[in-house]
Amino acid sequence: MPTPTTDGKPSHDVHGGLPVPRRAANRPAPAAELLRAWYRELVLIREFEIRCMQAYQDKKIGGFCHVYIGQEAVAVGCVAALKPEDPLVTAYRDHGHALARGMTARACMAEMFGRVDGCAKGKGGSMHMFDKANNLFGGHGIVGAQTPLGAGLAFATKYQDEVINKGKSSRVTMCFLGDGALNQGSFHEALNLAGLMDLPVVYVVENNGYSMGTSIHRGTTQSHDLSSKALGYGIDASVIDGMNLLEVYHGMKDVVEKCRERSRPAFVDMRCYRYKGHSMSDPRKYRTRDEEEVWEQGDPIGIFEKYVLEQGAMTHDQIKAAQKDVKTEVRDAVQFADQSPVPPLTDLYHDVYREPWGRYTGTSEPQMYGGAQNPPTFRATREGEDLL
Repeated sequence: MPTPTTDGKPSHDVHGGLPVPRRAANRPAPAAELLRAWYRELVLIREFEIRCMQAYQDKKIGGFCHVYIGQEAVAVGCVAALKPEDPLVTAYRDHGHALARGMTARACMAEMFGRVDGCAKGKGGSMHMFDKANNLFGGHGIVGAQTPLGAGLAFATKYQDEVINKGKSSRVTMCFLGDGALNQGSFHEALNLAGLMDLPVVYVVENNGYSMGTSIHRGTTQSHDLSSKALGYGIDASVIDGMNLLEVYHGMKDVVEKCRERSRPAFVDMRCYRYKGHSMSDPRKYRTRDEEEVWEQGDPIGIFEKYVLEQGAMTHDQIKAAQKDVKTEVRDAVQFADQSPVPPLTDLYHDVYREPWGRYTGTSEPQMYGGAQNPPTFRATREGEDLL
């Protein structure tokens, strides 16, 4: 049902939530160079996902694949509100966050293809983008699994900043989750600890209105006002229009800086919409084409493209050149991934952890474990090792 917003413009909101506050209208426009960079990131994520869908249909990508088309403004705007040293953790719809955080299209696509040049050496795939250099601590495939990790990352930075370095906490962790994760126990445990321990973490619910194929109204209490989920833990909550990059950036900038200053957690109900199904195998029979068309009229790239033209930050020719440049980059990434080697089977035993007391000697050992040609290289975390 359409929901009025505070600027008087109608908003077709499947979430049925409260009016979405507008923040960007009275803010100064960001620098033209920044606007051009954001536009390119939006287009890069969209083009990357389109090529992923094609590669999946060509059977070059296996397993699960959850594309991000329609939600690009969320990743770009949220990452722009962070500092590079701020940790970020997310769920399985993670390609957009990885690209926005600075991962190359080559590394991201090679991971999609399961090749050794991928960000996780081809062993993670679509749901497990990881980029320590850019402080991206993973996409995670289990619903809600990243929410306690977000609390843990925030605790680690707070401990390092305040206890080890004797200073004021300066890093903010951002943890993304879908609206379906709100009903997981791990989410509530994480928010309880975050509130109790004053952790500098921002939980961003990418509220696209559906938990897989279930409308949020059918599966979640208080679906009209998700802020109540956070207020019960004494955590400040905000509602932001996730289809508008400027609204995301300005709204998140306020939330992040307040979290950084006070070292207190925050919760954001980010209203958005995914154009495609939950995964590549989802035919989207739970919603109508009319509903999709309404949301496509408010496409985040179209909204931002109009804005940069109005601001004089880009011309029509510059927009076409940016789109062409992005297509070239993504085609190169596909070719790079296609030519990257498949990881050897023995690599299954590298870069994982084992219990420090040695190899398992029970009787239920998987056959594959005993069939390795090279000795396992599991190891425990070394004393004093900095995992951040």
